[in-house]
Amino acid sequence: MDRETNPFFMERLGINAVMNAGAIELDGRFYLVARVEGNDRKSFFAVAESDSGIDNFRFWDYPVLLPDTCPEETNVYDMRLTRHEDGWIYGVFCSESKDRSVGDLSAAVAAAGIVRTRNLKDWERLPNLRTLNSPQQRNVVLHPEFVDGKYAFYTRPMDDFIDTGSGGGIGFGLCEDITHAVIDREIITSERKYHTITEVKNGAGAVPIKTDRGWIHIAHGVRNTAAGLRYVIYAFATALDDPSRVIAEPSGLLIGPRGPERVGDVSNVVFTNGAIARENGDVYIYYASSDTRMHVATTTIGKLTDYVFNTPQDPLRSVECVAQRWELIGKNLKLLRG
Repeated sequence: MDRETNPFFMERLGINAVMNAGAIELDGRFYLVARVEGNDRKSFFAVAESDSGIDNFRFWDYPVLLPDTCPEETNVYDMRLTRHEDGWIYGVFCSESKDRSVGDLSAAVAAAGIVRTRNLKDWERLPNLRTLNSPQQRNVVLHPEFVDGKYAFYTRPMDDFIDTGSGGGIGFGLCEDITHAVIDREIITSERKYHTITEVKNGAGAVPIKTDRGWIHIAHGVRNTAAGLRYVIYAFATALDDPSRVIAEPSGLLIGPRGPERVGDVSNVVFTNGAIARENGDVYIYYASSDTRMHVATTTIGKLTDYVFNTPQDPLRSVECVAQRWELIGKNLKLLRG
């Protein structure tokens, strides 16, 4: 805005997109730690604040300046915010670096970066998560409670930056010390399955929501189409006494790209990494469409629980899917006809 250095009031450091925000409620106010992508393709984090959680979000004056402890790191994005029972607020995000082991200029390495804070202003950078049996990690979420006295992570084992390869779905692993987080064993919770919305890959999204029937997970699934990859949001539940054990898997998607949501930098995509479950039972799901903009979907714990536990599971075969519909139609007709 300086008349001498910018006499024509031109944009110097522009913003291309705002997407994929972690979310948290603190002292009755709502905060998003959004992924902001500049016109230079570099992503960074910025905090937006609202008194309603639904609209009128305003960014703080300055974006988040993370401690520069990883000189090889090129890009950061998609932070999940976990208010942990140890008293800290943790942010787990993708830390991207150039893969110098191959000649492909676009090749990259993905790791799970970890920061923690108490006020969203002062951030402590911890060493990146190490998973001894998975070369790369993305879409990592920290569970909000200790499991067997240890920190628990939902992971996404990957063979390389884009392809999951042998990775079977959303993983789960424990570590002793989050200040030097190492996971030596991952087990698969929500599996990738043939001819489903998770066939190509899937990943943990928002921090799991605790209900009286189980932990509700809001995740993303990816399948291929003739027009390219399609990202949708789906839900499942794991047991309260064992967050790695899936106990409910409703068929199909919870949120899919619709109308103008299908248009953007990466078309036909919805993606979430933030949700807020309020004490009054309201749930706000923050999601991005087509790597371009943010949205919020509102629901309740009661509705989510009903959806997750009472929606039939995908039987994985067309003939059995039709049989499910016959059964549901029959029940509905019986009710309608008295």
